[in-house]
Amino acid sequence: MKKEVYLDHASTTPIDPLVLRAMLPYLKSHYGNASAIYRIGREAKNALVSARKSVANVFGARENEVVFTGGGSESISLALLGYARANALKGENKGHIITTNAEHSAVLQACEQLQKEGYKVTYLPVDNEGLVTPAQVVKAVNKNTILVSVIYANNEIGTIAPIGAIGREIAKINIGRAHKIAFHTDACQAAGYLNLHANDLKADLISINASKLYGPKGVGALYVRDGKKLQPIIFGGMQEMSKRAGTENIAGIVGLKVALELALKRRLAETKRLTKMRDYFVEQIVKTIPSARLNGHPLKRLPNNVNVSFSGIEGESAVLYLDAAGIACSTGSACNSTVQKPSHVILALGISKSDAHSAVRFTLGRGTTMKDLEYTLLHLQEVVMKLRAISAVK
Repeated sequence: MKKEVYLDHASTTPIDPLVLRAMLPYLKSHYGNASAIYRIGREAKNALVSARKSVANVFGARENEVVFTGGGSESISLALLGYARANALKGENKGHIITTNAEHSAVLQACEQLQKEGYKVTYLPVDNEGLVTPAQVVKAVNKNTILVSVIYANNEIGTIAPIGAIGREIAKINIGRAHKIAFHTDACQAAGYLNLHANDLKADLISINASKLYGPKGVGALYVRDGKKLQPIIFGGMQEMSKRAGTENIAGIVGLKVALELALKRRLAETKRLTKMRDYFVEQIVKTIPSARLNGHPLKRLPNNVNVSFSGIEGESAVLYLDAAGIACSTGSACNSTVQKPSHVILALGISKSDAHSAVRFTLGRGTTMKDLEYTLLHLQEVVMKLRAISAVK
C-alpha cells in the first residue's frame, strides 16, 4: 500500500501544532501594528518584545542584538550586504570578504553582488567531506579583510563546520587591528540541533530561519553583536532598531519564538533518535545498493541528513520515481530545485559531474519513523535498479 513519507525537512518543515496555536491569536484578534500606541498595538508590541527576549536568550545576547527578518535569505543578505556596505574601506578596494565555495546560494549571490560593487571575495575550497579549516581562513586574511562568512551546517550535505574554532582564530587576528573583521555564520540548518550561543561561537552575525524549525515560512532572525554597524537593505520605516523597515510580522515572529523554544527543549532526545535512524539508513543504502556513496562528513554531520550519490542514474529522475511511491526527497537545495545542473556543493567535494547529478538528499524529521525508512529503502532499491537498467540500454 502506498504511504506518504516526507524526507525533505532540510527544505522546509511542517509547522508544529503548538507553534500554530501560539500564532493564531495574532492572526485573528491581536492583529495590531506594533508601532501603534493604542491597545491592540500595545498587545502586538508586547508579543514582539517577548519574542525578541526569548530569541536573544538562545543567542546568549541582549534584546537589542536581535533583528527579525523575512526569512533566512533576507537575514543572510542583511548580514553580508548590510555589514559590508556600512564598513566599506576608502579607496578602490572597498574591502575583502572570505567565504567558502560550498555555501548556500544566498551567501554566494550576496558575495557576487558585493564583487560588482568593488569588494574582493575569496572563496575557500572545502575538502572532500565539505570541511574548511580555521588555518585556511587565517591564511586568507589580508589587511583589507572586513568580513568572514562560513556556513555552520551545510544545507545539502549536512557537514558541520568548526565554527567556534574559526571564530576564535578571527578574534585573535582582531587584536590590535584598526578595522575589525566581523564573523558571520549561516545557521539556518544548525538551529535546533547545534549550539547558537554567540560568545561560544565567537560570531558577530548569525542567521536563522523559522521554516527549518517547524515554524512558519517567511520569518527569520539575525543576531548582530552590539556595536556592529549595518546598513539597511529594506527602507521605509524605523522598525527593528532602524535595521529593517516594514511592519513586523507578529504572528510569524511569535511562531519563530515558540519553534526555537520547542527545538531547544527537544534537542538532545531528537538528536539521539535521528542519529540512530540516519546511521541505519546510510548503512542499509550502502549495503543493498552497489556504488552508493555518502556525500559529506560521515560523523561531523547533522543528525537528520543523508546525501547519497548513486552512480549511473539522474538524481532528478530518482526523486520523481520516489515521489510516485509517495516519498518526498530532493536533489539538493530547494532554492535551486528548478535548475537542472549539478549541485555546486557536491561538485565542491571533488566529485565528478555525473556523480554529482546522481545525488539525492534525504532529510529526516520529527515525524520520521523506522517504518518510513524501511518503506523508502524498498522503493529506493527498485528505483535505482530501474534507472540503471534504462541508462545501460542507452
